[in-house]
Order: sequence, then C-alpha cells, then structure tokens
Amino acid sequence: MNHDRQFFQETKAFLLLWMTQSFSGLGSAMTGYALVLWSYTREGSALLTALLMVSSYAPYVLLSVFAGALCDRWDKKRTMLVCDTAAALTTVVMLLLLRAGALEIWHLYAINAVNGVMNTVQQPASEVAVTRLLPEKYYQRVGGLRYLASSFNAILTPVIATAVLGLAGMEAIVAIDLCTFAAAFLTLALCIRIPEEKRKEQEPEKLLTAARAGVAYLRDERGIFDLILFLAAINLVASVYEAAFPAMLLSRNGGSERALGTVNAVIGVTTLAGSVLASFMRAPKSRVRVICNCLLFSMSTENFLLAFGRTPLVWCVGGFLGWLFIPLMSANLDAIVRLRVPQEMQGRVYSVRNSLQFFTIPIGYLLGGALVDYVCEPLLARQRTDSLLVRLFGAGKGSGAAFLFFLLAFAGIGVCIYFRRDPHLWELEKGGGASD
Repeated sequence: MNHDRQFFQETKAFLLLWMTQSFSGLGSAMTGYALVLWSYTREGSALLTALLMVSSYAPYVLLSVFAGALCDRWDKKRTMLVCDTAAALTTVVMLLLLRAGALEIWHLYAINAVNGVMNTVQQPASEVAVTRLLPEKYYQRVGGLRYLASSFNAILTPVIATAVLGLAGMEAIVAIDLCTFAAAFLTLALCIRIPEEKRKEQEPEKLLTAARAGVAYLRDERGIFDLILFLAAINLVASVYEAAFPAMLLSRNGGSERALGTVNAVIGVTTLAGSVLASFMRAPKSRVRVICNCLLFSMSTENFLLAFGRTPLVWCVGGFLGWLFIPLMSANLDAIVRLRVPQEMQGRVYSVRNSLQFFTIPIGYLLGGALVDYVCEPLLARQRTDSLLVRLFGAGKGSGAAFLFFLLAFAGIGVCIYFRRDPHLWELEKGGGASD
C-alpha cells in the first residue's frame, strides 16, 4: 500500500495527463473506426480504405526526422496544445462537410494528411513530456499503463462507435470526439506543468544540424538502430495485416460489421489483460529476449487462425493469442529506449526513430490493399471448387484476404527469427536494462 501511495504521489501529473489524453484518444478512435466502416461500405475496396491510413502516416514518416529537432527546441506543452487544436479543427471541417452531404473519400485523405503532420510534431513532444514527468524507476510500469489506455480504447471503440453510429449517426460520433478533445485540452492547458530544460544562452542549433545529430546518435548506437529496423519489419507485416483485416471480416462468409466489432473488442480486452501484466511485472533480466519472444508468439498464432478460421469464435481466439503479449513487448521496448537515450537527445532520436520505424506502415497499407484487391482475391476467385486453396481458405469474397494472412504468418516468423540472431540487439543487455 505504501509503495502504491508513493507511486501515485510521484506520478500524479503524468496520470492526469494520461487519463485525459486517453479519453481524447477514445473519441478520435471512434471517429476513425466509423470512417473505416463508411469507406469500405461505400467503396467496397480494401485499397481505397487502406489509403486512409497511408495519407495519415506518409507525412508522419517524411517529416519526423525534422520534427524532433523542432520539438527539442520548442516548449513541449505549447506544442501539444497547438497540434491538438489543429487536429480538432480538421474534425470540425469533416463534420461540416458531412452535414452538407458533401463528404467524399478524398476529403478524408486530405484531413488525415493534416492530422499526420500534427501528430508528427506532437508525438516526440509527448514522449519527452512523459520522460520529464516520470521518475526513471517507473518507466516499465508506466509503459504498461500507457498500453492499458490503448486497450480500453480498443475494447470500447467498436462497441460504442457501432452503437452510436446505429442510433445517432456519424455526426454524434464526431461530436463525442470534439467533447473529449475539449476535456483533454483544458486539463493540459490549466492543470499540468511540464518541466522545460534550462538552456544556455546561445544561438539555436540549425534544424538540419539538429536532425543530423539524431541520425548520428543512432548510427553510433547500433543496438538501438537494429531494434528500430526490427520493429520496422514487424510494422510492415502488421500494416499489411491491418489493411486486410476489415476486408476479410466485413466480406467473408460469417463476417459482418458485428463480427469485426466483436473481434476488435476481444483484441482490446486481451491487450487490457496484457497491459495489467506488463504494469506489475518486475523488470526482466533480458528485455531483448522478452521483445523477441513476444513478437514470435504473436506472429506464429494469430495469422494462422485468421487464415483458416471460418467463424468469429476462431478469429477471436486468434486475436487473443496474437495480442496477449504485445503490451509486455511494448513496455520493454519503451524502457530500453528511455534508459539508453539521454533526455536532451530524446526528441531528435524519437523523431528519427519514427521515420525509420514507421516508414514501412504506409507501404504495408498500400501493399496490403493492393494484394487483397488485385492478387489474392482474383487468385482465389479463379480456383475450382475442389482446389487445395479453396478447401483451405474457402470461396467467395474474403477468401483471398484469408490466404494473405497465411502468407503473413510465415513473413512475421521469418522476421523474428532473423533479428533474434542479430548480435547488436543483444549488446543492449550490457547496460540500461533493468534499473527500474
């Protein structure tokens, strides 16, 4: 009890920020979920729906390397407030277009691109703010708590969004999004002070020079660099998965909006359980081993069950096995980076990491959408009813996406095995491993 009381006393500013930002994240996630349903129902194309995420991630990847340099120079709180406000304004624009009956999918691409730019600047500012609000000993525990919020959002998003969409329509979802934004904005503006580093009076470092400093740091820290490449490869596989996931569950025999919402809710409950586990586990002797093992287990279970399953129950089991240990992986990944990278370099390093680790995500979404629409679905449609592929993955729309999940299982396993043999990753165990 005394330990918990001390934890709450020492982290109350972070906890207030975490709760209100998570609440705002729920509103944004509901809007994003509703727009995926709107897009796929209207267009019937996995590729056009995947482009929603591509338009959001592309500016994030292209501009992140410079955003961190700016973030290290700017006031973190002000940066977060400005970025949140700009994102809220794009939501207002979408609401006005929706009420006028003029909303088109290309409007959503443009809105997502603006939000991507804002997130590019806000994300490194938020990461540094967390570091400054927290004592080092709580990094792993808080890493689990942050994933806890994502888990609650994953549980609640499909349930609330589907209910509100059916009862009150898209406008009500957008209104909820704006209300949650207002709560988070006012809390950050009025109730939270983020410590800023005292700087010596000198000429500000040039933008390109600052960005190069982040690149140079990663070049010298080969273990961190290879860990980022590992996650970039995993993100490629995961984003192909994300592009194919709604296409299969919305169109496959046994699939529906209800099935998609149910599986997403199960994934949310699972990550919630995993987050609780990550929050209260002691620091492991080998964080790298935990990261490798968690990802290998995830990749070698869920994709196979999604590929061969024909009912929501099997897909739910796949979601459970695939996501149970992801929060534990994420908490240890977060702890490694925070412990190894000096605070004064974190903005620049996080931004370079974002460019390298996440550049595969828009590629994966494009690749996943194209593979479903132009390769896997046509391939399965041409098969005879007694062919091996039809017996394994079924017939009709959605069977091609199931075949793609089968291929993704082997791709994910291969990535995990390859990087597990990387000696530079294991060098991270020599220091900064378990101090919290």
